[in-house]
Formats: sequence, structure tokens, C-alpha cells
Amino acid sequence: MLTEERYSAIIERLHLQGIVKLQELVDVLGASESTIRRDLIDLESRQMLKRIHGGAALVNEKRLEPGMEEKTFKNIQQKTTIARLAAQEIENGECIYLDAGTTTLAMIPFIEAKDVTVVTNGLSHVEALVSKRIRSYLLGGMMKIHTKAVIGSIALQNMDNFRFDKCFLGSNGVDPEMGYTTPDPEEALIKRRAHQLSGKSYVLADSSKIGEITFAKLFDLEEADLITEHMPEHWRPGIAQKTKIIEG
Repeated sequence: MLTEERYSAIIERLHLQGIVKLQELVDVLGASESTIRRDLIDLESRQMLKRIHGGAALVNEKRLEPGMEEKTFKNIQQKTTIARLAAQEIENGECIYLDAGTTTLAMIPFIEAKDVTVVTNGLSHVEALVSKRIRSYLLGGMMKIHTKAVIGSIALQNMDNFRFDKCFLGSNGVDPEMGYTTPDPEEALIKRRAHQLSGKSYVLADSSKIGEITFAKLFDLEEADLITEHMPEHWRPGIAQKTKIIEG
């Protein structure tokens, strides 16, 4: 297969799936792993895709939610800083909601408050909470395989059984005008309901999310405190006038 034919096949597959894995391309295209890697590097230089851990994704795909596996290997140091800051906001005896996502998952080892109760829609979160002997509840509902998040109408109904002192939510976009956004409307519903049931809300987002806008709106900036590792200076004035910024 000619180089341009491979390029065309890769882009076509990306538009169908949103994300493709390196090994999948090797199998489908019948080329070596080193050849496919070079193809992805060249296509990324043309701004036709972005390379991710183990494969590639479409550039600026606003409706695409990266999977847990992909997100785990992105911005690890920033997530650790944000997670530590967020965990410090939890006080003894509180009931909190932890959103599914890798940054909220990273909070769990840093939780030092005593007698805390956690409700979550993240499968991985429950495993980590139980290992730390933190009292926890997993929402019932449909499990989204891609992100290991429980979503859907059953999860929303289940959530109404609880009230939270605080909730900690992830966001893929933070914009002064468009507010907090995420790619999946189903997950947005869960995040928004958790916010409505909480006395105080925090949104966790690393600096790469600042200025981004994705498909589904959660709520406006002024409705939650923003926790980030670093606020880019050109965004600080517009965001700081709308919400409290907690940064490392």
C-alpha cells in the first residue's frame, strides 16, 4: 500500500471511530509498527491528527471524550498537583461526590480528612476508596466502557437519594463565556446534578483545558471554584473575575 493510501485509510478510520490504536492500524493496513509510527508523526505535523498514548485521535474533536487509559498518561504531574489541592478542601465528617475521571481519582490517596463518606460514578474510584477504607457508594446505572463512568437515567435517579457537602468534578473545557464544558451530554447531566445537590462545587482542570470549549455545558464559571495547577496569565483576568481560582 502506498504512503498516501495509508494516510487516507488512517484518517478515514479516525473519522469513523474518533480514536485508533497503533496495533489496530498495523493489523488493518498490513504495515510494520515503525512504518505506522512514522505515518502518525507525519500526519500530526500536517495537523491532521494528534498522537496519543498507543495510537492517535482527531484534532479538536469537541464531542470526543478520551478514555481512562488515554487520560491516565496525560499531564500526570499537573493532575497530582491539582489532586493534592482538591483533597485539602475536604473536611472531617463531610459527605462528598467524586466525579469519574483520572484527576478526581488521583485525589483519593491525598484524602486525610476523617469519617468522610464518598459517592461516585467512577468504577476505578470505588476500588481506590475501598483500598483506603473510606466509606463509599457507587451509583447504579449504565457503565460507559470508554471512561468507566456510570451514566444514564438510572444513575440520575440514584443520585437523588444523596446530598453532598462538596462535589469535585472534572471538566474538558474552561472558558469565561461558555463556562465549564465536557464532550458527552450524558456525563454532563450527571455532573450538573451532582453540582445541584452539593453545598459547594469544585471543578478540577489542568491548564491545557483553560480556554477550551467542548460540546456539552455543565454550568457557568461563577457556580464553582476552579482548581488548577497553573492559570495561564492571558486567561487570568477573564476567569478570576468570575470564579475563585485555587492553584498550585
